[in-house]
Amino acid sequence: MTEAFEVPSPHEKHIEHTTEHAHARGDNFASRIAVMTALMATLGAMLSYQAGSTESEAAMDKNNAAIFKTEAANQWNYYQAKSSRQNLAELATHIPGVDAAHYKDESERYKGQKEDVRKQAEKLEATSREWDQKSEEALHQHHRWAQAMTAIQIAISLAAITLLTRKEWLKRISFTAAGVAVVLGGLAWLHI
Repeated sequence: MTEAFEVPSPHEKHIEHTTEHAHARGDNFASRIAVMTALMATLGAMLSYQAGSTESEAAMDKNNAAIFKTEAANQWNYYQAKSSRQNLAELATHIPGVDAAHYKDESERYKGQKEDVRKQAEKLEATSREWDQKSEEALHQHHRWAQAMTAIQIAISLAAITLLTRKEWLKRISFTAAGVAVVLGGLAWLHI
């Protein structure tokens, strides 16, 4: 029967030794940093989720804008086709021996149809601009969430270094970075 055993690294031995001595002395420094790091990691997970969610929302809104822009372009092409037919009908009214009244009526019909097509194309363009605006707003919010996520990652890294160095000033910087993450997350949540 073979036994598996683990050889701890010098770094792991140092951390274990430091932690044991801290608990023996009643030093809660390491415990406080560990709890704070866990809270920051939880906040980081929530920020990461929100950043991904708003990025997806921005992409979907941009996709909707493109769809409506394409539909508007199709309507403008249809408008051009109606214009061409109207022009041909108007030209036909000047050809001798052709029923000018018929082509005048056709010209008026195409003119009326063109107006409806123009209104529809403009409406589709307006809808496309609305989706573009929504996409820009969601992308701005995504950037805020991403900034908050970056700040919390920095705070977690500083907390890890604080745990190793046991420097009080480094702990304060870590907590400040976590505070910046909370402020940025709040701005994102408020759509600012």
